[in-house]
This record gives sequence, C-alpha cells and structure tokens, in this order.
Amino acid sequence: MRFAPSCLPMFLAAVLRPRAAAAFSVGGAGRVASPSALVASGRRSFGTSSTRLAAAAGGGRSSAAALDKDLLAKTGGGGDAAPSGKKTKKKKAARFDTNPPKGTRDFYPPDMRLRNWLFDHWKAVAAMYGFSEYDAPVLEAESLYTRKAGEEVTEQLYNFEDKGERRVALRPEMTPSLARMVMAKKGGLTLPLKWFSLPQCWRYERMTRGRRREHYQWNMDVWGVKGVEAEAELLAAMVTFFERVGITSEDVGIKVNSRGVIGEVLTELGVPEEKFAATCVLVDKLEKVPIDAIQDDLEDLGLTREVVEKLTSTMTATSLDDIASSLPSDSEGIAELRALFELCDSYGISDWVTFDASVIRGLAYYTGAVFEAFDRRGELRAIAGGGRYDKLLETFGGEPTPAAGFGFGDAVIVELLKERDVLPTFDDSGVEAVVFAMTGDLYGNAVDAARRLREQGMKVDVVLEKKKTKWVFKHADRIGAGYCVVVGRDEAEKGEVSIKDLRGDEGQRAVKVEDLGEWARDKSNSSNSSL
Repeated sequence: MRFAPSCLPMFLAAVLRPRAAAAFSVGGAGRVASPSALVASGRRSFGTSSTRLAAAAGGGRSSAAALDKDLLAKTGGGGDAAPSGKKTKKKKAARFDTNPPKGTRDFYPPDMRLRNWLFDHWKAVAAMYGFSEYDAPVLEAESLYTRKAGEEVTEQLYNFEDKGERRVALRPEMTPSLARMVMAKKGGLTLPLKWFSLPQCWRYERMTRGRRREHYQWNMDVWGVKGVEAEAELLAAMVTFFERVGITSEDVGIKVNSRGVIGEVLTELGVPEEKFAATCVLVDKLEKVPIDAIQDDLEDLGLTREVVEKLTSTMTATSLDDIASSLPSDSEGIAELRALFELCDSYGISDWVTFDASVIRGLAYYTGAVFEAFDRRGELRAIAGGGRYDKLLETFGGEPTPAAGFGFGDAVIVELLKERDVLPTFDDSGVEAVVFAMTGDLYGNAVDAARRLREQGMKVDVVLEKKKTKWVFKHADRIGAGYCVVVGRDEAEKGEVSIKDLRGDEGQRAVKVEDLGEWARDKSNSSNSSL
C-alpha cells in the first residue's frame, strides 16, 4: 500500500492519537507512554525515514499527548491524578538550619585568630616550663570515664554504641586518656614526665555564661613527683599565663585546699575511708544545690545530716590555722599545704594563692592538693582547676603513680579578658602585603613579585582576578595589610613594582623586582626590632 508523501503526516497523526489515548487507564491514572515511546511505536509501523522524522519533530497534526511537556505533572506523575480543576501543591523543603549543634561553635577566621592567639600563649608558657606536647583520640572507650557513679562527668557523657557494638564516648576530660597512654608504655616512660595538651572536650551539660557543651582546654600534668613541688610548678605556670595576657592578682585568685585535709576531717567525723571520695563528690555539689537535693545520696552513703552539716561548717575555714585547730597536730595534709604555700612564696605568686577549705573539686580521683582559679569579682564560674591524683592508674588496674595536673578551659578565660578589656582585636588577617596587576597580561609579573616576597617569609595576598585599583586599596585596608604592591605597565617596562605604605609615613616608592627580597628582609628586621 503506497501513500503520497503529503498524506503521510496526516496518516501518522491519525495512528498515533489512539495509541496515546490507550496509554491511560480508565480513571485517568496510570502510566503515560513517553513521546519517544510513541515515536518508537511509529517506527515499528512505518519504516521510512521521512515518516520517522515527521513523528520525532512533531510535524503535521501530531498527538497533543505526545507534545505536551507537562503531561506527567498534569496526570499526577504516574500516581493518583489530582482532582479535576485542582492544582497539586508542592511540599516545601524543610528549612536548612545554618546553626551549629546546640552548645557548639563555628570558628570563622577572626574566631580562629583569637583561638590561635590563646593557644600560642598556652604553648609558650608550657615550653617555658619544659613541658612536652601530646594528644589522644577525641573518641575513647566509655569505660575510661565511668570510674565512680555520681560524678558529674559520668552523667554528662556524649556516649553511644558504635557499629562494632562497642560502647564509646567523646572525651569529657583529658586526664584519663593520659593515664591510658602512660599505662600503654608499661613502665617504658622515663619519670618524671611533664606533658601538656590542648584537647577539645565534650560534656552534655546545662549551658551558662562561659560554659558550653564543647570547649578546648589547656592541660598540664606532672607524673612521677611525690611532693608538692609538682603542684607549685603547675600553679606558677598558670600565673605566668595570666600575667602574659594582662590579668593581675586583683582580677584572679587561686583557691587551694587538700583532699588529704578533707579526709582527716571526715575521719574526725567518723566517716570511713572507703567513703571519702564519694563524700567529696557529693559535698562539692552543695555549692550548686541545697543539701535537701542530695539527701537521698547522703543517706545511701550512711551519712547523717548532722555529719554533713559539721563538714560544711568546717569547710567555711579561710585560713590554715583555722582548720588546723580541728585536726591532730601531726596532720600530714596541713604540713603539705604549708609546704606548698612556702614554695608559692619562692615562685613569687603568694598574692595569687589563698587557702579555701570549700574547694573540693568534683572528681573522685583527686587524692591530695586541689586548686581552682576564680574571678575575684564573682561574676564568672571557675576559670581553671586541678590537683593531685596519685591513685588514678590504680582504678584502671595499673601501679600507683604520683601525678598532678590542671585543666584550663578556653571559654571562661575569653569572657574574663573581655570583661577586663584586655582582649586584643582580631580583625587584621595577618597579611602584610597585597600584590596586584593593573592589567591581565601583567598577572605573571605580580605572581613573580609575590613569590619573591614570600620567599623571605612575608605574608602576601595576591589579587587573583581583575579588580579596580580603588577596590584593591579598600581590600588591603579591610584585611589590615601594611603594604600594597602594584604592578603597572610603566613599572613592568622598567623592571620595577610600586609599593605603597598603607600604615606608616613612607608614602609610595618604586623598587626593582630583583631587590624585593632585600626590601622584605629589611621590613622583617625593622618589625622584629620594634617588638
């Protein structure tokens, strides 16, 4: 059967129209044959190339179903069709939350400059005192922190079961990780050791000013020294940091007490030794909650309200002589504290430290001197804290090893520095020079100039795309750059660059490209001599 070419489009449309209609189910729902499928169907019926082109291009009176691009949407996309005359509403995508998880922080460049400034001071002080840096995984076995029930740290863990069905936790403190590392060497470490770290720690706790659910912490620890010489060295390092950042003894004090003294007081009150640690943990909570809130816990330990009230009364002592009067004359705890205060005098930090019987610290592993840095105005929570923990290794099955250390969080100290108006600004990026080419064909010259400056240690920002001169100078001012190095046509022909002093009184000068290294060295030397 032969057709005239002019009849083919009409015939093709007549054939395709019923096929498209047949693609729908009775209720108007179902699967819709795609235009390509309909064309393919047409191919099987009509094999001539002219017929295929006409169907694919939509020539002639092709089916509206084959040409309608919105057909799927109109028919419910292959599912239930929308009611007649009603438009389907698109579900709005859930709003993306740009905030970090509650209790955590983002660190934009100015925040990072502040953090690095703080870390650099911590590292510098640690180096001054002969401490070596170490680190450990932020993820540890949960059992590392579940030493004693009732400790706040145990109740505040970010803990979970991993895919290997192991109970793990984000570290809430660094000292247990240090203990694990020391045990792993099985006596292979030379004692005494003096180590420091700057870990990020995690605790799910109520947030207040200076208290977050994650924070960085300066840890310094001394292992292998039995005497209070370790505590005195640690206290001196802490004071050195305060002085470096502009904090005085009028701003901050360090309360000192001894778990040994508290233990002797408990003995005098008839509390058995095995309950000392748990009692200290509970009594430490009395600073935050009334005695009624922990009455049940006290009764579980067999402590009467009378004993606790006598203990809290003793804890109001503000001098060694006051508390010594209620203890035997040969009290070891009192003798150790007197020796510690004498060493503090030798270190020249006596005006920073003070005895305070109320300082207990909430961790069960402390065994001797404990201390806590505090805001003398009373506006902020504890700034830092630590003490002696000679029995920590024993709780993990290791040998008793004398140890002392402290933790110093980043959040509270920053709040204090802001309060005292001694925190520097961190708007400047640290870039010393901005280099840019006035035209695109001079970009290679600009890169060459930047390379020569960077080889001398100068911090250089190259303008990577075409910008107007006005924008470049504003950019240099915004990031705090001291110099702007311009590569223009005239300078390039002379083998020079033009350098404008943005902060001083040098004005603008031309410098030969081959002399840029010497120029950068001169600027570095003059900068160092002014420090």
